[in-house]
Amino acid sequence: MTDATSERSNARSGAWWGNGTLTAFLLLIVVVGSSFASDKWIANSQLSLPLLLSCLISSAVAAVGIPRLRALKMGQVIRQEGPQAHRSKAGTPTMGGLLVVPVGIIVGSLVSTSGTAAQQLLALAAVTLIYMVIGGFDDWRSLTKKTNTGLTPRGKLLLQALAALIFLAIAGWQGWIESDIQLPFGINLPLGLLIWPLGLFVFLAESNATNLTDGLDGLASGCGALVFTGLALQLMLRGNNGDPALAGFCMAMAGSWLGFLVHNRHPARVFMGDTGSLAMGAALTGVALLSDSLWALFVMGGVFLAESLSVILQVWVFKATKGPDGVGRRVLRMAPLHHHFELGGASERTVVPCFWLATFAFVLLGLLLTPLS
Repeated sequence: MTDATSERSNARSGAWWGNGTLTAFLLLIVVVGSSFASDKWIANSQLSLPLLLSCLISSAVAAVGIPRLRALKMGQVIRQEGPQAHRSKAGTPTMGGLLVVPVGIIVGSLVSTSGTAAQQLLALAAVTLIYMVIGGFDDWRSLTKKTNTGLTPRGKLLLQALAALIFLAIAGWQGWIESDIQLPFGINLPLGLLIWPLGLFVFLAESNATNLTDGLDGLASGCGALVFTGLALQLMLRGNNGDPALAGFCMAMAGSWLGFLVHNRHPARVFMGDTGSLAMGAALTGVALLSDSLWALFVMGGVFLAESLSVILQVWVFKATKGPDGVGRRVLRMAPLHHHFELGGASERTVVPCFWLATFAFVLLGLLLTPLS
């Protein structure tokens, strides 16, 4: 079944998941409802204000900025080896992260304006902004070269590593990062100095995982909003071991992606590009490291992890089985994972809400396994 056939089938059947506006609205209800519930029943919780403020501003900024991106001819270049149905998306404005990431950063940074919390928020804002710039440069190179490849993989990875090392150096100097990782059931994992290479690895892995997830309309923005919300909620549930300031930053970032989703849902009027996806991964990693939430990010970001592992597995098996003709076996129809389901006959309007639902389940699991002390 082709993508176009699937779209027509969804329209005829009237399936609720085939309506991009409805599924985006349901996602909005889940996130906003979670923030209101937290503010009502958890002490010191103030998640709703940064969420709503960031959501409204980012949606308005995107509405104004999308025509500007189109006027500047920032049209997405579709990779030749991708699904054929995606060719129709060529020319859709990209670099949308440039419009909404700064909104989340600014609102999130204003959650606390004094003491250690303010310093941590400033460091988070800086590393998120730097990753946005790296992604923006990569997107710009792709646009000017008229290909789907901007920076070389090695060059982009080096820039990401440099930005992460600067953040880790500042955090280490200030004593912000614990060397132990709290796991469920009272288990404590003492890493000592190994926390630093692990932190660098998570920065690179998470930012590239969110980048790989950004392949369908609303997929990465919806999943990102849910994971940021999950991290905020688990921080509030931890009581004195939580961090209301970092939780507020998470909700500001969740709001910026919800505001973006208004324009990014199917059919997307704008794509976030590496500009947004790399910044998303950096912000998630920074929050996880500063709040000892690496375990929570690992569980809640299960979809990001699956997308990344699908690419690694596909490449490894292909190279391991490659014969004299240069052709190897493929585990999936196409990687990342969302393309595998697309080529299996599932339409984009089906895959995206299913991945959102999977992320919601991972977030719930992460909350259930959150160490409360």
